Amino acid sequence: MEMSKAEINSAAAASTAAQNTPRTTTQELMGAEVLVKCLQAENVKHIWGYPGGAVLYIYDAFYKQDTIQHVLVRHEQAAVHAADGYARATGDVGVALVTSGPGLTNAVTGIATAYMDSIPMVIISGQVPTHAIGLDAFQECDTVGITRPIVKHNFLVKDVRDLAETMKKAFHIARTGRPGPVVVDIPKDVSFKKTPYYGYPETVAMRSYNPVRKGHGGQIRKALQLLLAAKRPYIYTGGGVLLSNASQELRTLVDMLGYPCTNTLMGLGAYPASDKKFLGMLGMHGTIEANNAMQHCDVLLAVGARFDDRVIGNTKHFAQVERKIIHIDIDPSSISKRVKVDVPIVGDVKEVLTELIAMIKEAGTKPDADALGGWWDTIEGWRNRKCLKYSMGSSDVIKPQYVVETLWNMTKDADTYITSDVGQHQMWAAQYYRFDEPRRWINSGGLGTMGVGIPYAMGVKLAKPDSEVFCITGEGSVQMCIQELSTCLQYNTPIKICSLNNRYLGMVRQWQEVEYAGRYSSSYMDALPNFVKLAEAYGHVGMLIERPEDVEPALREARKLKDRTVFMDFRTDPTENVFPMVQAGKGITEMLLGSEDL
Repeated sequence: MEMSKAEINSAAAASTAAQNTPRTTTQELMGAEVLVKCLQAENVKHIWGYPGGAVLYIYDAFYKQDTIQHVLVRHEQAAVHAADGYARATGDVGVALVTSGPGLTNAVTGIATAYMDSIPMVIISGQVPTHAIGLDAFQECDTVGITRPIVKHNFLVKDVRDLAETMKKAFHIARTGRPGPVVVDIPKDVSFKKTPYYGYPETVAMRSYNPVRKGHGGQIRKALQLLLAAKRPYIYTGGGVLLSNASQELRTLVDMLGYPCTNTLMGLGAYPASDKKFLGMLGMHGTIEANNAMQHCDVLLAVGARFDDRVIGNTKHFAQVERKIIHIDIDPSSISKRVKVDVPIVGDVKEVLTELIAMIKEAGTKPDADALGGWWDTIEGWRNRKCLKYSMGSSDVIKPQYVVETLWNMTKDADTYITSDVGQHQMWAAQYYRFDEPRRWINSGGLGTMGVGIPYAMGVKLAKPDSEVFCITGEGSVQMCIQELSTCLQYNTPIKICSLNNRYLGMVRQWQEVEYAGRYSSSYMDALPNFVKLAEAYGHVGMLIERPEDVEPALREARKLKDRTVFMDFRTDPTENVFPMVQAGKGITEMLLGSEDL
């Protein structure tokens, strides 16, 4: 039966109305309110920030909600570091919020730190109104231009209607592929203009961004053949194992094969330090056994590591020895960047290792037990040199290694996170605190940023309130973000700070001793504060520890004060150096093992 003209018109009108009906009930929301809804949809629980004119509408929107806790830091650098520490400990995307101009430029160090270590983060920055961009308005800076070299991606949102989709893209880019920080710059007028809100997008499609997750089966099979035929195999792993939550797969692989394993500074904890197959950290301050195995192996499996200058030293020296190299990494640009590899495998570490393990089980082939036994004998010979042994010296001076070792002995069976700043104390922490679990060692590797220790610890403590969080630092680094002691009090994040105070910028002094004939140019700290009184002024507990016999009682006392932040000022030996040490430009087996080598 044919429809009448009126019925056809009526049906057409109904169809058009249906097409125009929003997917869900729409609300007219300000951009700032849309932003908060996006963060809630991403299940963000904490955000670190500092208010200013360009972000006041956003702060007003935060005032009206109660699912996200905003943490007011004392400096924008610390906001990004704290969000970064949170991301490292949990694997979730860390979120920070800063205002325009100096707010953003203060955040740059934190953004670059996260970028160098591939940490998933979203940094939201305020911007002057769109009509004022480019006119040198008050607190204006070119956020996109300034951050371009130190982000995975950045966005300037010029239309409030694009905000929800942009936030979806930002989180997607930050956490997938090789993770990294993404900056979203929001002009003030975009935060107060209203737009219909249809809900947070469920999916995201970006034609230009599709990171590969699954490794190439043929390449994995080639890797398998090389690994099983190896006479002197070695497994070298980095931060990529932690970032893809592949520690369990790595442990399964190493234990199945019985091969020696090393972690980079960023990869510590991926394989348990207490296991005999672990040779310690490798690189500039790595162990003799880890560095020699790297140089003398015949098949090297590199997993989520990038052969950086601190790990392999001089590339020409590294290339002198013939070996086959398999390299698994999610970032194709990291493969063969510094060292030419034989079997490149682009893919997510967890997925590639899972497939490799399945192939080994299927193959049923066992490694050459005799050759492997001989290789282990060689390694044990290197290990027996006990390169991390140190002298306690006279009984009236505290050795920094002893503080770290004592802390490890006391907390190794507890649920503990260690953050560090950058310098000698960082290397001693890496060498003498033996990490058995992933994501427990929180430090700045690639950029080497002083000042991260306290903000990292704040971020971790907020994420893990029932865990013990220790910040191992030095009297130089700790002063770079010391104002965050105020934040620790306000937000009740009781951290324990172990300052190895040697009155020097220790790593600078060490290099000046080794490379500059002991000309200690500007490396001595001549006017240090009274850290005990400073801690007390911020409302915390301060302790001065000057004798070796007081180290353990002080740490025990600090641990008992569960609800207080405690600053322990350990007066340590100012002449102590970090050994082993590979000088710049040398090969990784050309190690200085102690002061007798200087």
